[in-house]
Amino acid sequence: MKRELIALFRHIALSRQRILSPLLVLSMVMLLTACDNNRAHQALGILERDRVTLTATANEIVRELPVREGAAVKLGDVLVRLDTMQQSAVLARAEAEKAKAGAYLLRLTNGEREEDIAAAQANLGRAEALLVEAQKTYKRMSKLVEQKLASFAEKDKARAQRDAAQADYDSSKEKLTKLTNGERPEDIKQAQAALAAADAEVQLQQQILNDLTVVATRSGVLDSLPYNVGERVPKNGIVATIQADTAPYARVYVPEPYRVKLQPGDRLIVHVDGIEHSFQGTLRWVSTEPAFTPYFALNEQDRARLVYLAEIDLPDEARILPAGVPAQVEMPDE
Repeated sequence: MKRELIALFRHIALSRQRILSPLLVLSMVMLLTACDNNRAHQALGILERDRVTLTATANEIVRELPVREGAAVKLGDVLVRLDTMQQSAVLARAEAEKAKAGAYLLRLTNGEREEDIAAAQANLGRAEALLVEAQKTYKRMSKLVEQKLASFAEKDKARAQRDAAQADYDSSKEKLTKLTNGERPEDIKQAQAALAAADAEVQLQQQILNDLTVVATRSGVLDSLPYNVGERVPKNGIVATIQADTAPYARVYVPEPYRVKLQPGDRLIVHVDGIEHSFQGTLRWVSTEPAFTPYFALNEQDRARLVYLAEIDLPDEARILPAGVPAQVEMPDE
């Protein structure tokens, strides 16, 4: 409107057939001033919605896209399936390590088999018999030496055989005691810790495998699928974008004179292009720093051009409004 009035003013001024009266000039200036004031009393911007970006956790190939762009999705719906062959192998190996650790712990806690214990008992009985024989042989050899019927070398040999038999007997006895008493508590605790570590590794690899199936973390509209089936997605690459199904908010730029008058929670009137009635929104956030203005321009004349980014929540009745529509927010009066 301001441009139209300026053009009309120039057309009248340049016309040689008409003479401007002081009253007409004053009227034109007042109209132009009113246009500037109306514009200055509004914060301009567009409607936005909360956007949720979903990224890939691994460098894999897209195998399936079950949902098309623009479709409504619910929490938990599958959006993208990445290749799982490599991660499945990693998970299988982790599960094998867990099974191995569990079997080892079970072996320690269950104790030795009955067959092993019976064999140890048999070895102890054999060692005991050899010890008894060696002791008797040594006694006979000692008497023969006293009767000078045997040499001292033969007696020493009999003593050595007796001592060796005693050592074998003691060793067999300790082995049987070890088998019957079970494993050391420290070994059992170590095996338990190894099993817990293997279980944690399985859970980690299972979660990584689950993350290769990208699901909707929020209900809304599937806004974008940047990759096609068969393309390789880099790690942390965006594979899907969701627009939340909540009511939109107005993202506007507040003129500098009104920044000090706004606080989060203030109620403001929001006008949306194409909608006859206005909405009463709630200011949820306003920036503390100006946007798109260098600080060296903060002189007395230019600082009024500063703008501050702000977000105004719209009521639930505005849920059907699309994002990207221009909006104007009325600033509070003096």
